[in-house]
This record gives sequence, structure tokens and C-alpha cells, in this order.
Amino acid sequence: MTQNIYDNQAFFDGYAQLSRSVNGLDGAPEWPTIRSILPDLHGKKVVDLGCGYGWFCRSAREQGAASVLGMDLSEKMLNKAREMTQDIGIEYRRQDLEQLQLPPASCDLAYSSLTLHYIEDLARLFATVYQALAAGGQFIFTAEHPIYTAPQHQGWLVDQHGQKSWPVNGYQQEGPRISNWLAEGVIKQHRMLGSYINLLVQQGFIITYLNEWGPSTQQIAENPALDEEKERPMIFILAAHKPA
Repeated sequence: MTQNIYDNQAFFDGYAQLSRSVNGLDGAPEWPTIRSILPDLHGKKVVDLGCGYGWFCRSAREQGAASVLGMDLSEKMLNKAREMTQDIGIEYRRQDLEQLQLPPASCDLAYSSLTLHYIEDLARLFATVYQALAAGGQFIFTAEHPIYTAPQHQGWLVDQHGQKSWPVNGYQQEGPRISNWLAEGVIKQHRMLGSYINLLVQQGFIITYLNEWGPSTQQIAENPALDEEKERPMIFILAAHKPA
């Protein structure tokens, strides 16, 4: 079973203070890029893997999705999502994505935001998503970039002149990494970018988009805290589809 860190009270309380928790999709600086590659959702069936507060679920319905299924391991996240949602077209369900089961050809878009780096058996998950998509269906997700997950230490290194660097240690040694982000002992799965791509290709997906995301000059000007994100990609955005 996947580590249920989001039901850790200290982690949940810390997560609730993040901009993407307070301001939803508008608080996620990568959202404009994701929005630009989303398909027309009118009449589509959508699955959100690791839905959290349900921000994308509600956005998909606003964009015309016929139905949305949001799944998350955390009861705290799901309870928050239900509190924020008044829409019978959205269903929230507790689900460990390591054991995900979905009916064949049951959705047109599978979406996931910053969740897949927690998944150990990613090949199984990709296989499940592939068979659950209708012909031509799309899979769009973000995950922490391997450059970000590779280091065994915590955070930036600063030299005597105040210059910051982000060392990449053990990039090719895939496997669990322990971090102390918001709470101690958070387990994430480090894998090379090529591994994500090859696992998708092996399942039959056609990859159409890959963005090793970084903030724009305008975003940095509006939010100077994003300046350090230009030094290395913290996340990547990937789109693939099942052949029609």
C-alpha cells in the first residue's frame, strides 16, 4: 500500500498552507501550461488520479465534462474535496493507486497532478490507465522531475559566495527517496525521465507532449519566489494518448 502521508496531520496542515491549496489551480504556476494542452472536455468522462481537494475535478466539469471520478488515498483530502463540491456529476472515491482498478474503455481523459512520483509499481498503473481509456483517450500528468527527486540530501547547496546549486546525486539509481518535506519520512519514488517514457511506450501509449517545466519571466516578476525554479525543473508535464 502506498504511504498515506496526506493523512498525517502535520503534513496535511502544512499542505493546506501552500498556494495551490489556498488558491487552487490558479495557485499552481504550471497550470497555464497544462491548461493549454487539455483537450475539449465537453461530454467527456474524466478520471483524476490523486485528486486532492478536487480542484481539477471541478474545473473539468466547468469545462463541460459529462462526469468526473476523483480518486485519492487520503480521507482528509477527500473530505476536503467533498466539502468544496456541490456537483452530482463528480464522484470522489478512496483508492490506493497501487491497486487501481477501472472498467475497460470507461474514460476519455485520465489526469494526475504531482502524484505519480509516490507510486512504486508504475508499470501496473500505466497498464490500468491504458485499458481504462477509450480509443483516442488522453493521459495527461505531472510529476516531480527526476533531477528534483534524485538528490539524497535536502534542498540547495550554498557556497561561500552565496551561490546556490542543486546537485544531482545517484540519478541512475532508481528507487525510494526519503524526504522531510512538510513532515519527516516522506517516501517518493525516484526514476529517470526515460523510465517514465519507456513505461508508457511499452503499454502502447503515443507520447505527444513533454515539458520540463520552468516559470516564465513574467511569472518570476509577479512572484519572485519562483526565481529559483528556473535553475532546474522541479516538475515535468507529459501528455500521451491511446491510439484511436
